[in-house]
Amino acid sequence: MSDARIYFRSVTAGDRQELLALARTSRALHDPWIAAPLTPHMFKMYLRRTQREDHEGFVLCLKTSNEIVGVININNVIRGSFLSASLGYYVSQPHLGNGYMQEGLAQVRDHAFKKMGLHRIEANIQPDNQRSLNLVKRCGFEREGVSRAFLFINGQWRDHERWVAIDPRRGMTR
Repeated sequence: MSDARIYFRSVTAGDRQELLALARTSRALHDPWIAAPLTPHMFKMYLRRTQREDHEGFVLCLKTSNEIVGVININNVIRGSFLSASLGYYVSQPHLGNGYMQEGLAQVRDHAFKKMGLHRIEANIQPDNQRSLNLVKRCGFEREGVSRAFLFINGQWRDHERWVAIDPRRGMTR
């Protein structure tokens, strides 16, 4: 994607200050959809999780300045005959509405299929999160249904719509 305005890379310990500032500045935007790390301890736990075999954490950066504008996580990677994972993502409040998450999600989706060898990725979204629902639709995800009381977020079990993208190279062997 030569005309891309952003790129993604793995999150590092050096991203702590910038990501914590992003999360604090964007807290009202993210609540109640996602709980981004707000403290150094929360960031440390997040970074540890991204270093496991079954998780990947990426930051989305502007090509012009390298500023972090969002985060996309590939969670709960399952190998074997399943080759599946789930996504989590968020954008910074100042960069909302610029299309950066659409560019980043398309890039990370392709990375999950072509580089990680996954067959299927899911985005589980609370039904009232219209921005996120619109995002996955624009990125070619298809709605599969509703998972009742799916995730415990901010003290409550919340229903989620299940949206998926499947590697179009279905006949490929891994």
